[in-house]
Amino acid sequence: MRLPNIIQGGMGAAVSDWRLAKAVSKTGQLGVVSGTALDAVMARRLQVGDIGGHVRRALDAFPFKDVADRIRERYFVQGGKSEDEPFKQVPMLTVAPKAAHIELIVAANFVEVFLAKEKHGGIVGINYLEKIQMPNLPSIFGAMLAGVNCVIMGAGIPRAIPGVLDQLSAGQAVELAIQVAEAEPGQKVFTHFDPRSICGDNVPALDRPMFFAIVSSAPLASMLARKSSGHVDGFIIEAPTAGGHNAPPRGALQLNDNGEPIYGERDVVDLAAMRALERPFWLAGGVASPKGLAEARAEGAVGIQVGTVFAFCEESGINATEKARVLARFHDATAEAPKVRTDPLASPTGFPFKVLPLSGTMSNPAHEPERPRLCDLGYLREVYNKGEGKLGYRCPSEPIKDFLRKGGSEEATAGRLCVCNGLMATVALGQTRKDGYRELPLITSGDSIHGIAQFLPKGANSYHAADVIAGLLKGSLDMAPELAEPQTQS
Repeated sequence: MRLPNIIQGGMGAAVSDWRLAKAVSKTGQLGVVSGTALDAVMARRLQVGDIGGHVRRALDAFPFKDVADRIRERYFVQGGKSEDEPFKQVPMLTVAPKAAHIELIVAANFVEVFLAKEKHGGIVGINYLEKIQMPNLPSIFGAMLAGVNCVIMGAGIPRAIPGVLDQLSAGQAVELAIQVAEAEPGQKVFTHFDPRSICGDNVPALDRPMFFAIVSSAPLASMLARKSSGHVDGFIIEAPTAGGHNAPPRGALQLNDNGEPIYGERDVVDLAAMRALERPFWLAGGVASPKGLAEARAEGAVGIQVGTVFAFCEESGINATEKARVLARFHDATAEAPKVRTDPLASPTGFPFKVLPLSGTMSNPAHEPERPRLCDLGYLREVYNKGEGKLGYRCPSEPIKDFLRKGGSEEATAGRLCVCNGLMATVALGQTRKDGYRELPLITSGDSIHGIAQFLPKGANSYHAADVIAGLLKGSLDMAPELAEPQTQS
């Protein structure tokens, strides 16, 4: 695979959708789809009528017609459901999902990658979170069925994933150890996936995609390079200025006057140590400019990963209303750029999470009392040991009494947001409750959101992914002509 100078960030859920990944891939760079919650994303796209017919076209290309037919029959609504009708929910994740849910996960990942790769020869990646372990095996298989070129994973330590890619490419059954809270000594829990559950006895041999791990330190990258179950092809070094989930600061957590985590010298990645690993790497977080690309290359990086400026371009999955609200702040030279907050509590994962606390969004404190506390998507639930060999599932964003009953602490529930429902609303797939309550969007962004201005033409209301690529590469070439020369990896 040709190593790109620019990797488009895999922003979930469905912010980095197939349209955005395709637009970036067609420029010769690495377009990336988010693999987060794709089962729910596809099911809801079908329920709103599959505008443009894209999902159904991709399902027509799915190699196993009976699976595609069952999914269409269960979720597709001709002409779309009414606006006031709730979405039919997909099953919540478990360590041992039922066959119908496995089929949905595999097909949804196939569909997203298929659409991103359709009718061009560019490279496409998919981004997963190690923290969301339970769907990852069938998800990866679905993406590989569609010919994904690269798997990217962060939000944890994905040591097992390179070996999973090796095994799935050979058509083998795979397993993945699941983290269990309050596990008993020696207790081990695995989730399993066998390609034959989808393919029967005709399991295809698949190309093994490259694997890039997202890391926040050189020691973590070194450990993954030495101790992963298979080969790690590269690293994306993500600074705490990046959007979405951030790694916690190293050492004791301290907060500034705004209640945000304080990052210091210990959180600066040792790039000399990264170069010593002799693996390709990219820098991410606050580098979305020609200067950022040139400086990354000067440090030995192949290039940069860019998220925020793609999140607000025409092709991203953020709904048009929210996108316009943010971009409007850049039309007026006297207006301040939206302020990004690193919230140490918002995410049920316990990782700091970047939010734009705009009015009408979930992260605005004024709206917190309005939302009924519930957890009905459950992607960020943790598995816990109930005793006597039984497992349970809990989320600090669920009703407090339920969380306490499952052994959680009241302290862990403070300030938590329902990230799952908020992100779905951000891409116009938010749930409408039976009582009429509509989920509010939850918008995340990197600290350098002001960088949008360089790609928004004067007087324009929007910009395209190709404008971002052209601006980054042209400016970098002006600094040093060799910067955009393609590299290859055998």
